[in-house]
Amino acid sequence: MEPTIEQLKAFYDLCVRVSNLLQTIELTRYDKRSQRIVVLIGQTIQVEILSNGEEIIQ
Repeated sequence: MEPTIEQLKAFYDLCVRVSNLLQTIELTRYDKRSQRIVVLIGQTIQVEILSNGEEIIQ
């Protein structure tokens, strides 16, 4: 299974927003089990991108 087009668009938008805030992306991973893209921003912000492109920020 691969990321959906919606996930890739949301991931790109997230990367642009993070870059504009001068934050670092420490880790990016696609979890095949849950079909989510997981992004660790800095050392404290975790974002999960669902298959429909929705973002969950923790």
